[in-house]
Amino acid sequence: MAFTDYIKFSGFKADLQSRNFSIYGQWLGIFMVFLSIALGIVNLFHANAVIVFGILSIVQGVILAFVEIPFLMKIFRVPDSFISLVQKLDTNFKRTLFYAVYAIIQWLSLLCMATSLIAVAVLFTIDMIFYALAAVFKQDFHKSNVVASVDVTDMPVDAQIREAL
Repeated sequence: MAFTDYIKFSGFKADLQSRNFSIYGQWLGIFMVFLSIALGIVNLFHANAVIVFGILSIVQGVILAFVEIPFLMKIFRVPDSFISLVQKLDTNFKRTLFYAVYAIIQWLSLLCMATSLIAVAVLFTIDMIFYALAAVFKQDFHKSNVVASVDVTDMPVDAQIREAL
């Protein structure tokens, strides 16, 4: 299987034109994976309790990667209980609650010190709003057209990338 079997670049334009807030939330969530990990690392160098929130931000970024990019669960070995937990988050309302908890955790970092983690808190809040709008407008939960063609259940148990390693 080639890389293009997993990624369909023509779907990006369709995502932007879809007017479905859950897709906008997914794209922001994918961006948040990188931002959360990067800013979490940056905040490890403080000499106060912000370090805890930096570590939490890194952990949130890793978990978010599996939530928003489901085919990663076939690349890396993860427990079946984690896979079932991630699959339970496949509704707009549950994603709203998920991002609300993540946002609250990062907003609490302001109690220690105002740092760049406020950007993570703000964007988690915006992501929560995207999924909440999708739930309020009763939009179907959709995944991106770029990666939606890859169904995790249709993939072989031992992913080709894992076999190559």
